Amino acid sequence: MNHVVTLQDAVTAFADFMEPTDAELDAIEREMPVILADVDLLDAQITTLDRVPSEFDMRRIRRARRRALAARLAVINQTAGANLAGGAA
Repeated sequence: MNHVVTLQDAVTAFADFMEPTDAELDAIEREMPVILADVDLLDAQITTLDRVPSEFDMRRIRRARRRALAARLAVINQTAGANLAGGAA
């Protein structure tokens, strides 16, 4: 006798409750500058995969790395400022 069994994940994969919450969407929006800076850094690194990087390539990678770090720092400072606002410290 063959039993027919459905997979719960396959059945509920597109259910309404599986959508991201407003808080998750806000978190993605806050982190978007970091995501875009990381994409720029990866793009700069990918261009040098099949050749020896020139001085221009190295400058582009350094700038992209600095922008990525600055974006991360801005998000961290923004988050820390939101956590400290109204505190008694």
